[in-house]
Amino acid sequence: MKKSILTLALLTGLASAAQAQYRGRGGNVSLGLKAGASLTNFVGADAKNAYTNRFGFNAGIFANIGLTRLIAFQPEVLYSQKGAKTNAVDNKYRLHYVDVPLAFHVNTDGFFFEAGPQVGFLVAAKYQDGSTSTDITPSYKSIDFGYLAGLGYQLKHGLGIGLRYNGAFTNFPKSSVNGNTTVQPRDRNSAFQLYATYSFN
Repeated sequence: MKKSILTLALLTGLASAAQAQYRGRGGNVSLGLKAGASLTNFVGADAKNAYTNRFGFNAGIFANIGLTRLIAFQPEVLYSQKGAKTNAVDNKYRLHYVDVPLAFHVNTDGFFFEAGPQVGFLVAAKYQDGSTSTDITPSYKSIDFGYLAGLGYQLKHGLGIGLRYNGAFTNFPKSSVNGNTTVQPRDRNSAFQLYATYSFN
């Protein structure tokens, strides 16, 4: 939680500094809110044919900072639900993250393409077997490094919509040691996010 608060404070400070700088130079900075639905799964060598998609939710804040007429930088702080279902009946995983995407936008009259790195901080993880829920947070890494790519339409002031893919570079389960043998499960997070935005200028 301390990491989340620190990240939020840094984002707010960055946006405020950029806004002051660009107002004086004719540029523009917009702050905004976003929320939407996620379609998530686990991918990787050990996840093949073992899981199916699960729906989740994402929401947060962003600062869109115009660097040039065509290029913008958009840091965000998002709450993101991730996870998957197993092929067994009523077996589900739900992972809760605070994600910090650092997206670069290429803008063309409101339409944009985006890509960039992302870091996620694990808040909680649960395994559900029917009506039984188990906290499995200690079994997973606290930080998840990944990337994003997407497209959408976003005005500097008003409503917008976007579709984004979040992939991960790192496996989220922790490794385990049994004698001289180290086992690292090869499972990574994967999420498609459809979201709406509202931007203030």
